[in-house]
Amino acid sequence: MSGLIDDLEQLSVQAFTEKAYLDYSMYVILDRALPHIADGLKPVQRRIIYAMSELGLSALSKHKKSARTVGDVLGKYHPHGDTACYEAMVLMAQSFSYRYPLVDGQGNWGSMDDPKSFAAMRYTESRLAPYAQVLLTELGQGTVNWVANFDGTLNEPELLPARLPNILLNGGTGIAVGMATDIPPHNLNEVVEATLLLLKKPSTSIAELRAVMPAPDFPTGGEIVSNEAELAKLYETGHGAIRQRASYQTEAGMIVINALPYQVSGAKILEQIASQMHSKKLPMVTDLRDESDHEHPVRLVIIPRSNRVDNEALMSHLFATTDLERSYRVNMNMIGLDGRPQVKHLKSLLTEWLQYRIITVTRRLQYRLDKVEARIHILEGLLIAYLNIDEVIAIIREQDEPKPVLMAQFQLSEQQAEAILELKLRHLAKLEEVKLQAERDDLAKERQQLTLLLSSETRLKTLIRKELTADAKKYGDKRRSQLAEKAPAKALSANELLPVEAITIVLSASGWVRAAKGHDVDPSALNFKTGDRYATSAKAKSNQKVVFLDSQGRSYSLPAHTLPSARGQGEPLSGRLAIPADAHFSAVMAGEATQQILLSHSGGYGFITTMANLYAKNKMGKNCISIADDCQLLTPLTLTDPDNDTLLAITDDGRLLLCPVNSLPTLSKGKGARIIQLAAHGLDSHGTSLQHLAILPPKATAILYAGKRQLKLKKADIEHYTDKRGAKGHKLPRGLQKVISVEIQPKAS
Repeated sequence: MSGLIDDLEQLSVQAFTEKAYLDYSMYVILDRALPHIADGLKPVQRRIIYAMSELGLSALSKHKKSARTVGDVLGKYHPHGDTACYEAMVLMAQSFSYRYPLVDGQGNWGSMDDPKSFAAMRYTESRLAPYAQVLLTELGQGTVNWVANFDGTLNEPELLPARLPNILLNGGTGIAVGMATDIPPHNLNEVVEATLLLLKKPSTSIAELRAVMPAPDFPTGGEIVSNEAELAKLYETGHGAIRQRASYQTEAGMIVINALPYQVSGAKILEQIASQMHSKKLPMVTDLRDESDHEHPVRLVIIPRSNRVDNEALMSHLFATTDLERSYRVNMNMIGLDGRPQVKHLKSLLTEWLQYRIITVTRRLQYRLDKVEARIHILEGLLIAYLNIDEVIAIIREQDEPKPVLMAQFQLSEQQAEAILELKLRHLAKLEEVKLQAERDDLAKERQQLTLLLSSETRLKTLIRKELTADAKKYGDKRRSQLAEKAPAKALSANELLPVEAITIVLSASGWVRAAKGHDVDPSALNFKTGDRYATSAKAKSNQKVVFLDSQGRSYSLPAHTLPSARGQGEPLSGRLAIPADAHFSAVMAGEATQQILLSHSGGYGFITTMANLYAKNKMGKNCISIADDCQLLTPLTLTDPDNDTLLAITDDGRLLLCPVNSLPTLSKGKGARIIQLAAHGLDSHGTSLQHLAILPPKATAILYAGKRQLKLKKADIEHYTDKRGAKGHKLPRGLQKVISVEIQPKAS
């Protein structure tokens, strides 16, 4: 018992866990998650391809149950879960997942809407796709090393002799321990052209390579909208991000989406758009249809509300809020020829793959040369036997051990002597000798060609160039993902998404507000609460902000679409806005943010501002116009042509002044400038104040009403009362000095 205890190895928990975790992480990195630069495959993918080739499942054979392949892979080479193995096999068969599929499937192998909806392996059948020959053609030609399988009973290839840089063509994703890989797929023709460029000129820069290989090429098409700087960084550093959008076209007013980003489900897109429609965030869309079929794998139809909808703005919003635009992380991390994981930029990746290809072709040629020389050696021995056939036959008949005698008599090697002894009698005919001589001559020519290839780096590169060109011609196709550099998508604001409707904002004397549909509403005819009455109103649109001004010159704003309907009596503004206790709401207005407004008060001061300056960010409002305690806010005026309009100001003591509107300053807030000179600032002992303010457009007519009397200002009157801003003005005629209202009549059309 003590002997057993002495044999135990003692380790601290820290040392044991560190070693165990390191071993595990290295296994996951090197044998599970990361692809190899040589053939672009992970071990499970490599074993699936090799097992299928061993089962005879070439592109020309009949399909065989997928369960048979998975069983062979698990039983012979990859002792792991059957589900994971089958999923890896399915991925290589999906044309929307792999740019150049390696497996040709028959049955349900999933769909773009749900890639994992494939049938169980007992139902599906499979064989290798034609493209898989790129990885397998040279396998039995001495090109790769062979290693024992997990139980040592079989051998499997360490790598596959890829004739093309599959690592870039199909890409790959994987999560290891402490690192991950995300390599996008690329177009075969472009990758081969870049490889040939580097093969011809090793000093080729990344910029020159990108001239022929500008961006990834996803199997689902769509548009790559990343800018040049993003794409350059991706290939110069080996990591970055790439943005891809769905592509669409307009048909009879409808938006038809015909290609989706990589690994995006059309059903999920429809669900995302429908969710926005249901929550009334897409009022410009009336219907949504999925017209995808076998002929059109992707055909999603969006029907705008009318032909006035800006389709580009709508699609930009959908790109920003749905998976119609996706950003993909790129991290070109792979296992290099030195057996270490590393993130590689484009040039280092292609350079290292070319090194592997040169080694592979060299081994293939050397393997064939060895075979040719061995056969020539045998043929030379057989021809010696034919020249001395009678003596050879005599030795064989008379000697108990003819092999050493033959070797000594004719200076033959053991292999030659063995070949002579294995000759059949019918092969001793004269015709057979002629065939052997012809075969030896042909092999001698082949040996000469192989020797030249192996002795010349230039000839070797020429051969590789021809093979790459031939494979590109056989398997290459056109680019699917078009390049269209575009700015990042921008979602529409809440106001832009609202339906644009004409509304009338009605404010009561007690500060209750409501919104009536249309501009032809008579707000004074609405019902008001007992003790309340109509105060003022403003015409607006439902997607605008409404501005309220209180008696102390503070401004407040609320979205128009959030105001209560005029079908009721509204709601008090004090419930949503924090107005001072000693103030009340005096005015309401609405318009575009750039609309110019003239603000003034009875103290005779005012200024021009814009609607945007009146918007408040919180319910406390913001200071806008400074008003003295003994002054009152006048009704804000909307300006349409301030450079040509005239400002009409009337005091309560009957003085009138006309001055240019543009003589007033433009401010964001403040007291403003003097409009008309009063007896004193604000209400003096005589009660003098600015009572009426109006805008008089060119050629319009102003009518002043004072009780039953009225005065229509004529040209001579206008000239008489016109003066500079801040002047005292002139007294109106007797009987018209107590003006009750001012009416502006536009020029008759």
